[in-house]
Amino acid sequence: MASVAGWAAASTSGAFPPLPRAVAQSFYRRMRAVAPAAVGAIERDRAGDPDQVFSDTACGRLAGSLDDAGLRALGMWTHHWCMRFYDDDTRVGRRLVREIAARPGLGWMADEVRWMLRESFSAGPAAADRFTLPRAAAEQLPLADQPALACWPEVEVPRQRRPEGSR
Repeated sequence: MASVAGWAAASTSGAFPPLPRAVAQSFYRRMRAVAPAAVGAIERDRAGDPDQVFSDTACGRLAGSLDDAGLRALGMWTHHWCMRFYDDDTRVGRRLVREIAARPGLGWMADEVRWMLRESFSAGPAAADRFTLPRAAAEQLPLADQPALACWPEVEVPRQRRPEGSR
């Protein structure tokens, strides 16, 4: 099991400059707002059918109820949770991360992507899906804000698809 110490991962030196404490704290505030609903949805989905269509799962209903900012916070919280507790029990969380990564136009901010990248690098190779969401989010940033992708391990980025109901 890989573990990441949240604030330590956000503030240590490395390939990405440390985030100001106020920025990192704002991320944790936003994630705390979605955490109770996310924990409940993940727990309900763990007990459910793993082959159920995502939109019919508790996580799918939660994701469908959030605006873009809420969905980004849910993605960041789920990514953070999966990086801290990565093992077979995070299957539902990893599915949620993949579903959020596949959604275009969430308006990711460069600081959010850098924060997720720091956590991903800190988690190490035991967490095989660790770059799924940060890489997909980075690809949505303007070119000037995109982190250098050359230093990333090869990962498959989920194909971005249109949100349900859009053309």
